[in-house]
Formats: sequence, structure tokens, C-alpha cells
Amino acid sequence: MRKVINMAALVALAWGHVAAVQAMDLSVAIGQTDESTMTYRLGTQFDFQQSWFASDVGRLTGYWEAVYTYWDGDKTASNHSLSVSPVLVYEFAGERFKPYVEVGIGIAAFSSTELEDNDLGSSLQFEDRLGFGLRFADQEVGVRALHYSNAGLKKPNDGVESYSVHYRLSF
Repeated sequence: MRKVINMAALVALAWGHVAAVQAMDLSVAIGQTDESTMTYRLGTQFDFQQSWFASDVGRLTGYWEAVYTYWDGDKTASNHSLSVSPVLVYEFAGERFKPYVEVGIGIAAFSSTELEDNDLGSSLQFEDRLGFGLRFADQEVGVRALHYSNAGLKKPNDGVESYSVHYRLSF
């Protein structure tokens, strides 16, 4: 738990400096693992403020995300995690509605290495994501698949997947 608290303090300090420069977005998500563990996520995002490969079809952009996740297990005690990820987004062109696809790889720190029947092997995990959704006005709705694993750095490495729906509000 001490590692998670230290990481939370570091992330809060880093995001405090970034927030002074640009606006932040807030997101909430609810999801579930294949072992019936419910996930509740609360996050903040900071856009890259850049885009690449802009065309009539769309553009490539991205954001940084810092997230707290509560893992509500039905077989074992709950778990908590903090994660930080850079995320690349391909946003398709549109007037009012802009579909998008996103991918990202970040890091996560879990309060425990046990999650349902999974032994994560270490508190430090990599967070891989694939998602898609729709942006409109200053909002976004979408779905994501998240995979957590320590990439074989420590045995065992059971890993876990979470599938969620999310809502994001830009300020």
C-alpha cells in the first residue's frame, strides 16, 4: 500500500505542474473482468495539444491519462490501482460527431498482487489498451479493453483484462 500512496503523491505533483499549463479533462468508467470483478475508474486526461497526419479522413492525436481504479472482487478482497498512460488516438473527421480509435501502453501500481484467482506476480503492471468511441461537443463516450501484465518480469504473471464503458468531459 505504501508504494501506491507514494506513486499517487508523485502523479499528483506531476499533474499539478501540467494542469497549470493546460486544461484537464475528467473521465469515469465502469467495467468488468472475465472473473466478475467490477472495475470503477476515475481519471484525468491532458491532451498532447498536437496532431499529425491530418487529412480529410481524420488526424492522429493523443493524451496523457492518470487513473485511479477500484477493483471490487466477489471472491477475494478488493484491490486498488493507479495508472499513468500515454494514449494515441486516431480521430475521424466529422462536423458534430467524431468517431475515434485509441491505443496505449502505460504503467500501473496495484495495492495487492492478488486479484480474484489471478496472481499478478508483482504490484507493478503494464497497462495495455484498445478502445473506440464517439466525440461530440466537449464530451466523449466509448468502450475499452484493458490488459494488465508484468510482461514476464516476475513469476507468476497471470495478468487480467477489464472491459469497460467510459464517459469523458472536457473543460
